[in-house]
Amino acid sequence: MEYNLADLFESVVDAVPDREALLYVDHPGTGAERRLTYAELDAAANRIAHHLIDAGIRPGEHLGLHLYNGVEYLQTVLGALKARIVPVNVNYRYVEEELVYLYRDADLAALVFDGEFDERVVAAAPQAPGLRHLVRVGPSAATAAPGPSAVPFTEAEASGSPDRGFAPRSADDQFIIYTGGTTGMPKGVMWRQEDLFFSGLGGGAPTGEPVKTPQELAERVAAGGDGITFFPTPPLMHGTSTLTAFIGFNFGQRVVVHRKFVPAEVLRTIEKEKVTSVSLVGDAMLRPLIDCLKGALRGTDCSSLFSVSSSGAIMSDSVRAEFQELVPTVMLLNNFGSSESGFNGTATADSGPEKGFRVQVNARTAVVDPVTYEPVAPGEPGRIAQRGHVPLGYYNDPAKTADTFFRRGDERWVLLGDMATVDADGIVTVLGRGSQCINTGGEKVYPEEVEQALKSHADVYDALVAGVPDERWGNRVAAVVQLREGVAALTLEAVQAHCRTRLAGYKIPRALVLADRIQRSPSGKADYRWAKAVAAEAHGS
Repeated sequence: MEYNLADLFESVVDAVPDREALLYVDHPGTGAERRLTYAELDAAANRIAHHLIDAGIRPGEHLGLHLYNGVEYLQTVLGALKARIVPVNVNYRYVEEELVYLYRDADLAALVFDGEFDERVVAAAPQAPGLRHLVRVGPSAATAAPGPSAVPFTEAEASGSPDRGFAPRSADDQFIIYTGGTTGMPKGVMWRQEDLFFSGLGGGAPTGEPVKTPQELAERVAAGGDGITFFPTPPLMHGTSTLTAFIGFNFGQRVVVHRKFVPAEVLRTIEKEKVTSVSLVGDAMLRPLIDCLKGALRGTDCSSLFSVSSSGAIMSDSVRAEFQELVPTVMLLNNFGSSESGFNGTATADSGPEKGFRVQVNARTAVVDPVTYEPVAPGEPGRIAQRGHVPLGYYNDPAKTADTFFRRGDERWVLLGDMATVDADGIVTVLGRGSQCINTGGEKVYPEEVEQALKSHADVYDALVAGVPDERWGNRVAAVVQLREGVAALTLEAVQAHCRTRLAGYKIPRALVLADRIQRSPSGKADYRWAKAVAAEAHGS
């Protein structure tokens, strides 16, 4: 047995077949839910795997998942892995042009999609010549045109055998995570499953000692009992959410998913199901939970919560403090990682506006010179890099692969886009994405630092920071701010006075735009292209 995700899942199933594996809550408010044990989820995944094999999808070919959260999402990922078919996440917010790009770039042979996206799929699928098999989840929502010719998911499921009987698998079988990033078209990060298991899933023990053999995973599950419930609240189409679900499966614990993120329903599920671990993305998802706990759902019992973790965006100090007041026993974790590196580390206790976003990184992470790849001296800026269990590269993009992945000696490395410094104790201070860095009069300003200061203002609900052209300084710092409900106005002077006690003078916003709503991805990630465009338009740049 190798470190193959399907093999590992099956070993957990065999250890705890009757333990509840998955709870799915449908359209929030309807009360509809579906529960599966490990044995039931395994059989459901087997059915889809055999259907795909019978449909002629071969090992190594790519399957797109164009879906909202649901049993079908995780069932299909597991089914693809069982059949040695490569799962590929598809952002359901993409419009036709973006979908055509991704379908083609990923060389999709098959697609499982939600009926709500029929019109987009019927427009994009014919433009992807390699796409030959479609499976639709739920009824078609197409109105202007008939939906694409597709097998209903229920029929696909019914046609496949619930038994295993698959060919041997390998640690080299792939898992592709498409990441949109903040600039450019999406890129497919190619992971060997063994590398993903150790870098993205913690080797079966994200906070402890990784397993030393594949067999040890099931042994730990059988000996460890149950009682933990993982609740990834962002869309599963984002890699971090699917990986969180797999961490839960590797522990042999229960995973909860909602079709969509509705704060009140998230809190009701936490109380009803005694959820222990919630993952989300920054203030954009934590703040609405706070609003509910202070409003309509005041008094909701969240005492079961052990941890709330964020990756992809920072939970700011001010917002964390608000939540901690409401749920004092919970541990709030700002994790650092990426689609290209998996998990790198967790923010230190003293991380915050005064000292910056400080991360206790794992032994495989370093800060290096982006040209020589040599480690930088303490205090010197460089880029974060990781060695060892890293991806093979970007699918279909040798140029970007060469820019991002390199070898040093016998080890493979990945060079991330985040700038950072490291101190003498090995603590890394993350400065921000180099691509978003604002150069103002030769000084470098990283948006995340300014955003933390802005969001500590009592009247600010959310904020993004971007650079706008300036004749004198090259660029100036612009803040795009969403005010708290009930706040009518906020002046630039008030913002500057607030930030002046927290930031150096050159980092203070020189322009302010008030927006009805900050635009983010469904998972809460910042849309810096939108912020830059809004700021530039407002200030005539």
